[in-house]
Amino acid sequence: MRDQLQEIFTTLRKNKLRTTLTGLSVSWGIFILIVLLGAGNGLKNGVMSNFEQRAINRVNLWAGTTSMPHQGLKSGRNIQFSEKELSMVEDDINESRLVTARSNKTQTISYGTEYGSYQVRGVMPSYAEIEKLIFEPDAGRFINQLDFKQKSKVIVLDKKMAEVLFKGKSPLGEYVKVGDLMFKVIGVNSKKEQWGGPVAYIPFSTSQAMFNPDKKFYQLTFTVEGLETKAENDRFNEALRSQMGRRLNFNPEDKQALWVSNSQADYIETMNIFGGINIFVTIVGILTLIAGIVGVSNIMLVSVKERTREIGIRKAIGAPPASILKSIILESIIITAIFGYIGMMLGIGLTELINFVMEQSANGMQVADEKTRMTVFKNPTVNVGYALFATVLLIISGVIAGYLPARKAVKIKPIEAMRQE
Repeated sequence: MRDQLQEIFTTLRKNKLRTTLTGLSVSWGIFILIVLLGAGNGLKNGVMSNFEQRAINRVNLWAGTTSMPHQGLKSGRNIQFSEKELSMVEDDINESRLVTARSNKTQTISYGTEYGSYQVRGVMPSYAEIEKLIFEPDAGRFINQLDFKQKSKVIVLDKKMAEVLFKGKSPLGEYVKVGDLMFKVIGVNSKKEQWGGPVAYIPFSTSQAMFNPDKKFYQLTFTVEGLETKAENDRFNEALRSQMGRRLNFNPEDKQALWVSNSQADYIETMNIFGGINIFVTIVGILTLIAGIVGVSNIMLVSVKERTREIGIRKAIGAPPASILKSIILESIIITAIFGYIGMMLGIGLTELINFVMEQSANGMQVADEKTRMTVFKNPTVNVGYALFATVLLIISGVIAGYLPARKAVKIKPIEAMRQE
């Protein structure tokens, strides 16, 4: 076996051009396959990481200003939500699950001699689950149902806000002044809001009682279930507009009166796009592999044809046909295995290099919190099984391409084989 391997490597060194061309066919096929799979997975992982920052099945409603007259009412009217619309979403919309109203008020928050102007957001207990807020083990808790019912004066601070006000001291159990009122700190959120500066959270009921006497607000957020397709989500959005239009007296076709953002619909559409990308990558990958197979097959055919005279000489001196076939097949396996591995490593290396460059570029951006950084390319993982399968497929193709003409060649009488030029 050792002598046979030595003979094979000697043959490969003597035919450097043929070996290189065969190897390039294999390496290029595996390389392109890895790069395509890595790029597709990296793009998908990057977009999915952005979706994972909040509940995927989230619907946001913003009250706006009418741009169309409706039932004798002029355009330009400000639309506002009330507790009636909140109850409608909770009780009358069958698809709704987690629901929270939102009210915002900019207030001065102070502790001792430290203070700052921050956004104070009145929310309901489900807000933390919808927006996937993060509380470290020693960072307390979010607002609960009892806080909401009792209109408790409790507050959850943003981590950056707590660092500014408390200078490294634990804020839990301490009281901060919000405007002219004292609130007890019950938790510290480590996840920063995606847009804007630090936000503090108080019970929505408390916010309505303390800062919003007219009980009106401009935003509702809730999650939905049972909407599995984009068509279902589109129908839900239209039905929701019609319901809100009847309650608040605006034309459901008036997009500026009510802004609807359905993350579930966006998620489904994105998944459909990635489904198309996966099909495209698969087709291109298959075509690339076919090109590699054709390249390996053609070169192996030429290789065997060139060695017909050699095969005749071997047969003349007593070499059994099985030994000749084994030598040619081993040569094919060695070339495809070595160059397939090289192509796989180059492909994985390129995707990791792209990932590193993207991460360094993102780290250089002025983003307040890594947990809310938007990215379009992340972790270009490639299932090694695909690369190994492709390599094995090329090896088998090379073996077949070498075996068939070699089998034909070894059947030729030695004198006829030696006459081949």
